[in-house]
Amino acid sequence: MPDFPIAAVRARFPALSRDAVFFDAPGGTQACDAAIAAMTDHLTRGTANAGGPFATSVETDRLSADAHAAMADLLGARPEEIAFGPNMTSLTFAVSRALAREWDAGDELAVTRLDHDANVAPWLQVAEDRGMTVRWLDFDPATGRWSLDDLEALLGSKTKLVALGAASNALGTLNPIAEACALVRANSEALTYVDAVQSVPHVITDVAAIGCDFLACSPYKFFGPRQGVLWMRSGLSPRAYKVRPAGDEAAHRFETGTPSFEGQAGVLGTIGYLEWLGEQVDPTANSRRARLIAAMTAATVYERDLGDRLIAGLATIPGLRLWGPPTMDARVPTFSFTIDGYGPHSIAKHLADRNIFAWAGHFYAVEALDRLALVDKGGLLRVGLCHYNTAEEVDRLLGALRTL
Repeated sequence: MPDFPIAAVRARFPALSRDAVFFDAPGGTQACDAAIAAMTDHLTRGTANAGGPFATSVETDRLSADAHAAMADLLGARPEEIAFGPNMTSLTFAVSRALAREWDAGDELAVTRLDHDANVAPWLQVAEDRGMTVRWLDFDPATGRWSLDDLEALLGSKTKLVALGAASNALGTLNPIAEACALVRANSEALTYVDAVQSVPHVITDVAAIGCDFLACSPYKFFGPRQGVLWMRSGLSPRAYKVRPAGDEAAHRFETGTPSFEGQAGVLGTIGYLEWLGEQVDPTANSRRARLIAAMTAATVYERDLGDRLIAGLATIPGLRLWGPPTMDARVPTFSFTIDGYGPHSIAKHLADRNIFAWAGHFYAVEALDRLALVDKGGLLRVGLCHYNTAEEVDRLLGALRTL
């Protein structure tokens, strides 16, 4: 496989022309040029609502179908299993309400203390509405990981759903989701709902291999526009809350109201960019899915090297504690740390003054930060890498931290 084409990659991101280091990727990456161009082109050429006989409506229908097919190829799915929405959180609330129609008082569901609240709060609220029991999957604060044994202990005949995060947005932990879903199937009749927002930008996603029932992600976390995407396994038929004329086909039942067709255009452009990257690193890839796999494989390897460099450098900063997995094994390149004597928000401001963009706080992973006893201390400083970052940017960050 050729060397990772970092210069060519960076040229595809207009925002990288700024004199800044973008280490804020877990909260949203910069958009690739193809996404921007596709959105602009759709609006410039003429947009319309769906289902009409005139040219702009026919073109919009074709665009939407193409966007569903492209997202399906990224996830290893089928187009009818894909639903677009405003964001992952809204889609998860919609699914939670639909599923809860069939749940009763005394039923149970399981959530984790490691997840973003978008995969916790929707389930807590339907449990409260329906009188259900919530089972909590805890994690080890020392490692940032939960165990399959602890998960198995939560499962039983009353378990209706298990909500899991593929990767932690706070600690970077890459969880054993396929093994967990197999465990749920073997020990209960529960559905599994996977928050893949933080994993899709960094690793190959294959919903069949994962074995879940639902999976949600966010294109704006992988170089596209602010959209949400839901995958729902074929054969499921929850009664979605929707207007009466709306369709009830597969996952499309969750596409309530008029969608952002320009957003779908941007997603289509994003997938096109990832296809281009796959062609650069593997010219033999002969299908869109194969090119997307090649792109994500190369990005994973490249990001691991960056992550190794950052972890080694952070170990040299006096008083710095890295929370979560200590190496790049089973993690994504999201790194959260504290430094003795400095609050995370003051560190973020110190970096911002040097044009290094990073987040501080709880990142909506409120259960995780509470479990780590860091809420009252301002949370964590989070640095998130992705495949448009460079080793030189990592060194620039380390140099800035040494000047605290």
